[in-house]
Amino acid sequence: MNTVYSQFKNIANRYPDERAVFDERQVLTYSELDAMVDKIVSAFVMQPKYVGIVMDHSVEMIATIFAVLKCGAAYVPVEPSFPQERIRYIMRECDVDFIVTNRRHSEILSCFPVKFIEDCTVASTRKIPHGENVSPADTAYVLYTSGSTGLPKGVMVSNSNVCHYAEAFQYEFHIGHGDTMLQHSVCTFDIFVEEVFATLLSGATLAIPSESVKSDIHGLMDFVENHNVSIISGFPYLLLEMNKLPELPASLRLLISGGDVLRYKYIDRLLSQVEIYNTYGPSETTVCASYFRCNDTTPSDDGTYPIGKAVKGTSIRLFDEDMRPVPYGNVGEICISGNGVSKGYIGKRENEAFVTMSDGTVTYRSGDLGIMQLDGTLLFLRRKDTQIMIEGRRVEPFEVQNVLCSCDGIENGVVRPCSDEHGLSYLTAYIVPKDTVKLRIEEVKRDMAKFLPEYMIPECFIKLKNLPLTPNGKVNVKALPKSKKLCCAYE
Repeated sequence: MNTVYSQFKNIANRYPDERAVFDERQVLTYSELDAMVDKIVSAFVMQPKYVGIVMDHSVEMIATIFAVLKCGAAYVPVEPSFPQERIRYIMRECDVDFIVTNRRHSEILSCFPVKFIEDCTVASTRKIPHGENVSPADTAYVLYTSGSTGLPKGVMVSNSNVCHYAEAFQYEFHIGHGDTMLQHSVCTFDIFVEEVFATLLSGATLAIPSESVKSDIHGLMDFVENHNVSIISGFPYLLLEMNKLPELPASLRLLISGGDVLRYKYIDRLLSQVEIYNTYGPSETTVCASYFRCNDTTPSDDGTYPIGKAVKGTSIRLFDEDMRPVPYGNVGEICISGNGVSKGYIGKRENEAFVTMSDGTVTYRSGDLGIMQLDGTLLFLRRKDTQIMIEGRRVEPFEVQNVLCSCDGIENGVVRPCSDEHGLSYLTAYIVPKDTVKLRIEEVKRDMAKFLPEYMIPECFIKLKNLPLTPNGKVNVKALPKSKKLCCAYE
């Protein structure tokens, strides 16, 4: 079985003069990228185990990732814009040997040994061996996700996990020489892993726009058109913005949505223009565990799309609380096994979600609930632990959110549980109207009442221009304005 770097090296040998990666400053062929990898490795001197990467997105960042992997270490990525204490917590828990960064970020990393990429890319005459001691089972990266304790937890993903996913992606989407993938995601999310490795382990090209280009949908589409980008993988909210445009760049052949629920209203105008997939998968199972092709299909009754069937090399089953299989059509916890299941969490953390089955295989309990249809298509329902009690009855905010987002006049929305001064639960709806002037909350409530009993209708509605998002692209719950019962407000 290959390691990530050995597979990249095979591609570099096969396509030495083809474009591998480019940003706003430079373009590198596969052989030039491999040469830059060697320069960076030569600057390491010591044999590291964990290397932090806190860098601006660039050709050099991609080369640094492969340099770390070539020497048998694991990379630990964090965006420079993240809070300083979060960066320090992650790097300390991983006990990184050093951090590769841009010189302009030195101040936020003053308490760590650092190597500046500006120094690492100078010419070197030292011969770099091809990671003879690197094993497919070795950790390739540690990706931090939100933890239930309030502290982030690092998922250790192996070389074999990454190679498995690159193969599964290629099998489904036929990416290869001639394709160009947009690098749009932050480095701390799975989509980044998909962008980088699915591209560069297949002979395709990775396109890195500047931050200013990424911040404007029109500028981003100009970039896509000018550089013949053919594949974009992103959050549903990116597809929603693209759905508002008159037309897409002709070069695009594939849009992939992941990380959150995909709704028909987000892509209704896109479906006739390009192939669209909805995907699902926790970080603990390496990017995506399932795919669903949206074109020529009908969404679920609530306007959302299924999450599909397991990717190649992966198995998905639904179990009850005692890990017993549930019948087709019944609700169960989504449990994932196969080549994508990671090594677990770094540090002294409980790994109870990783269960060894009677046949010796390891299954990851996702904490998500779903329904398996007779044809094997999986429907995502909600998290197990999000129900609240209102007037003595159980309410699932996600169900209410689905109904809210299906209402006429609502472009996007989120429903969150809240508590009043007596500790009683109620719901708040944060909505982005299609037209703020025309939207009437009473009309929204009437629409919701067609599907929901009165106690499930949110008591508070807050109109927003946009939903606040985290750097990873998910709704930033902490940034939502506070609400009080029976309110209707503009923010």
